[in-house]
Amino acid sequence: MPDTLPPAMASLQAKAAHDESAPISRIVAEVAATFPGERISLGEMAEAFGERAFGLLILLLCLPSLLPGMASVFGLPMLILGVQMGLGWRVPKLPRFLAARTVKRTDLLRLASASSGALRRVERFVRPRPGWFTTAPAERLVGWMTVFSAAMLILPGPGTNGPPAFGTIITALGVVEQDSRVVGVGLGITLAGCLFAAAVLVALCWFGVQALGWIF
Repeated sequence: MPDTLPPAMASLQAKAAHDESAPISRIVAEVAATFPGERISLGEMAEAFGERAFGLLILLLCLPSLLPGMASVFGLPMLILGVQMGLGWRVPKLPRFLAARTVKRTDLLRLASASSGALRRVERFVRPRPGWFTTAPAERLVGWMTVFSAAMLILPGPGTNGPPAFGTIITALGVVEQDSRVVGVGLGITLAGCLFAAAVLVALCWFGVQALGWIF
């Protein structure tokens, strides 16, 4: 990864850093428009997002997790970001093999377009609101909750992806906009979703063991 950013990327980073109220859907679209290539790497996006990197990358990785079969693909990067955030890192540092992973520019634009309506409805209630959930200890809590959510996304289970992913998306929105209330609500939804997913997985394991007992 080069030490200096291209002018367009640097301009975007400065804009994202100073325009704290910019709708997330627009920022995602602007990031996609910044890169003329067919594919964009996670490392490039991490640099472009600047101080918002953790929240925006988690949001970006979590949105496709609402689609069937996509959760496990994005679960590992989410888990790594969550661990770094939980350890108190201010800027994410992706391992080389993850930083080099790419997404199609057209898919990113389509994702921003498809999710913009829902995001706009949520963003009406999101605004900078300082509070405990925007403090450094709370950010670490968000990180470890993201790890819990990512683990539930990686593990296979029927209907277990949506609830943790939805809660994590709300939490990430609050982190990006520094809204303590939304972060708190998002953490509550994430915890409930993860507990639901864990209960389903435990039940599946129990039924599997019982089935083996009946067979043998």
